[in-house]
Amino acid sequence: MTGFLGRHRRALIITVLLVLVSPVFGVVLAEMVGYHEPLDVAAEKLGLPDKTSELNWTPFLDYTVPGLPETLGYIVAGLLGIAVILGLGALLHRLAARRGREG
Repeated sequence: MTGFLGRHRRALIITVLLVLVSPVFGVVLAEMVGYHEPLDVAAEKLGLPDKTSELNWTPFLDYTVPGLPETLGYIVAGLLGIAVILGLGALLHRLAARRGREG
């Protein structure tokens, strides 16, 4: 395998494995210990209103996917996030390579 996937195969495999186990920490254990996001806790202590429903600009609120179980949605949201980051990285890499060839 050549190209990006061939050079970074091990890193991609580890990343996918970490995404697959992430619901254990982000969903299951978080519920068991009663974890709440620190900014949510601070807003609550300050008496700030919850504007989540008014300002929700994403279908992946709280790393969930509508219609999927919470743990599976967590995995899908993680994979989508990684795909966006890798896509942006690849785009920037190509632009930098093109710029290097031109000048």
